[in-house]
Amino acid sequence: MRLAIALEGEEVSGHFGHCEKYALFQVMEGRADREKDVLSPGHEPGKLPVFLADLQVDMVIAGGMGPKAVELFQQRGIDVLLGVKGNASQVAETFAAGRLQPGISSCHH
Repeated sequence: MRLAIALEGEEVSGHFGHCEKYALFQVMEGRADREKDVLSPGHEPGKLPVFLADLQVDMVIAGGMGPKAVELFQQRGIDVLLGVKGNASQVAETFAAGRLQPGISSCHH
């Protein structure tokens, strides 16, 4: 599984569409290996689901995302986990271990 985490520095971004870049992790057998970071192509309706689907992402994690964006990701077969905070690498490891709990999305629009 390929995981994309929205980043601000090394922390999970509070808003998926407005982050500076995405950390891509390969998750398998309880481990999360960071493959690379990719710069965000910018916030434009419908652009990010296509961009990340082209990178073969299966799951996205962020602090928040609007409901329409969640729907667009799901239409592309990409799962969404919101309400997450913390260091991205630690979040990825927690996710890979099956212990990451979603919270409340920090984006309300």
